[in-house]
Amino acid sequence: MNSTAIEVAGLSKRFGDVAAVRDASFRAEPGRVTGFLGPNGAGKSTTLAMLLGLTRSDAGTARIGGAPYRELSDPSGTVGAVLDAAGAHPAMTGRGHLRAYAALGGHPLARVDEVAATTGIGEYLDRRIRGYSTGMRRRLALATALLGDPSVLVLDEPSNGLDPAGIVWLREFLRDFAARGGTVLLSSHVLTELQHGIDDLVLIDRGRVAWSGPLADFTDSASSLEAAFLARTMEVHP
Repeated sequence: MNSTAIEVAGLSKRFGDVAAVRDASFRAEPGRVTGFLGPNGAGKSTTLAMLLGLTRSDAGTARIGGAPYRELSDPSGTVGAVLDAAGAHPAMTGRGHLRAYAALGGHPLARVDEVAATTGIGEYLDRRIRGYSTGMRRRLALATALLGDPSVLVLDEPSNGLDPAGIVWLREFLRDFAARGGTVLLSSHVLTELQHGIDDLVLIDRGRVAWSGPLADFTDSASSLEAAFLARTMEVHP
């Protein structure tokens, strides 16, 4: 696995009179799991959309391995992204969905069974997606992101719908991915779970990066990530 960093510098985006993201700068390093946190409406989704080339920024840059996503020679072989678990057509089977995305990305069809085994959905591949639980759809979305054997994962709320065993599995999977040199940028509202699963933290609030650095430094003066998060955001939202 090639080591690839995420670099965001001076990123800004307005929607009319609303400044969704304002001069945001941070890094997510190879070999580490970086949590991307913030209150609702803080600018997380907009930042991830700009990082992945889905929304154009007004200013600043977002680079993966030194290049904007749109300029990557092999996008799905570099970055695996999970932003919306509802992207799979309910009438398709899991196998049909993965085969279609493998073909679109130019990846070997053998990867379908490999990523299904990795994410634990092998026995469900020939079922219609309409019958999948929310947790199974999340696993299918992650399997789709893994088709290109990427070195970077960008995940928005990947544990939604997972049962406790699934959450533990996801945490261990991401830890192993990072241990092999991968870069993980993970957005989630499940702070108690993130405390056990991330190395670094980026906190965004009202469109600005309010803090970034090792998790241990952020929680040093608090009893938990949740307590530190609430204290820091309440400073801005009394």
